[in-house]
Amino acid sequence: MEEFKALEQSENVKRFLENDFFTCYENREKRYIICSCKQSYIPVEKFVESFTEIGKVIIQHNIEKFIFDKRALRAFHQPTMEWYFVEWKQKLLSKGLTKHRKILPKEEWFKKCVEAGKASIMKDYPNLPIESFNIEYYSSIMDCIKN
Repeated sequence: MEEFKALEQSENVKRFLENDFFTCYENREKRYIICSCKQSYIPVEKFVESFTEIGKVIIQHNIEKFIFDKRALRAFHQPTMEWYFVEWKQKLLSKGLTKHRKILPKEEWFKKCVEAGKASIMKDYPNLPIESFNIEYYSSIMDCIKN
């Protein structure tokens, strides 16, 4: 993707994680991380493993914005979303990660799954500070970086 080639040419953006499922970039100066999905489906154990590593970088470098590019996904898995919201986001909120920017796949059914999943999580975890996660959706990496 052209967006990522341009990012890698920037002297402030460095790739810090690459595996079969994700490529992640960091800009320490502007305090953001970009995590891009590479597969249509990510097993929950690989998701947790990768996001645990990403969390360590967020804490170590005082990252405040997490950009999650989910455009490659073609499967929605509620238990993964629940862990991501209830455990990962909540833990990192207390460490200074206060902005979440997302790019979803274009398929409407995926967006509906995200909405339904979020509603289910809010029902099961009514005290979850979802407003504090500052979640916004965009269609490009550059829009996520700017906002």
